[in-house]
Amino acid sequence: MSAELGGLTSNAESLVAMAVCGYVSSPSLRPGHYTHYPDGKGVILPGMFGVTYNASVGDRAFGWAGDHVEPGVSIAHPDEKSDMALHYLSCVGNEATVMSGLAKGAKGTVTGEHARLLVAFPDEVNDLLNIGDQIQIEAIGRGIALNEFPKIEFKKTSPKLLASLGLTRAGNGALKLPVAIELPIEIMGSGAELNSEYVDQDLMSGDRTLMADLGIDQMRLGDIIAIRHADHHFGRSYREGAVSIAICIHGDSIMTGHGPGIMTLMTCHEGGIEFEVDPSANIANYFRIGAGK
Repeated sequence: MSAELGGLTSNAESLVAMAVCGYVSSPSLRPGHYTHYPDGKGVILPGMFGVTYNASVGDRAFGWAGDHVEPGVSIAHPDEKSDMALHYLSCVGNEATVMSGLAKGAKGTVTGEHARLLVAFPDEVNDLLNIGDQIQIEAIGRGIALNEFPKIEFKKTSPKLLASLGLTRAGNGALKLPVAIELPIEIMGSGAELNSEYVDQDLMSGDRTLMADLGIDQMRLGDIIAIRHADHHFGRSYREGAVSIAICIHGDSIMTGHGPGIMTLMTCHEGGIEFEVDPSANIANYFRIGAGK
């Protein structure tokens, strides 16, 4: 048994590790591309793609003068199928290596995926990165499972992340872990229609009073999140008694139906997951990166 897994065991020794790569992306905008508030006001805001110098995992998800702010470095591959491999095979906690440019040889950590794959590097590395620099990922984690919980499906979870989540067996036999915050399924919005192996789902943050009343406006990038009655096996849908665990991967949005994004890490439709709220449950603290270093 593994002490890191709370006495549980995994199939980590059977996982396949592969190299995939992407390139530091450039922010992109269409001419006249306004983002609209619910009242119709149009604005142009930064947020997606490129190197974001002042937003990291562990920082706030709300309050930025931006839209869908992505922490750290966003990478992509110009070949569509290679880009899909980058997305589908990379997992949170995978090691990233800069393969070209001034920061060649520097190491980072995969923190999630949005329209691009998201990687955290130290600040001094970000300062040296150029648009177009090649980043290689040691992708491992696809197919990971806990031997004692075959009905819990894991997604985008590396062995490193699995060992960091503080997993234990609850008194009733369920899998238990700490989460930073619980989100009610009633506020989950854009992304429900997407494949849950890919990208994320936004919570709907338009009701600012509700966000404050529930404490959701305190969410941080990299927080581990729980959602009851959420089945994330083949999409993201309502199922009574199901529980899904996710991670906050991008910041808030002004768009109707949007808000901070959460990416699925595990799901069980038979109530086999329990959780307790611990505000420190964030990969910045687990991996000592971003605001947690």
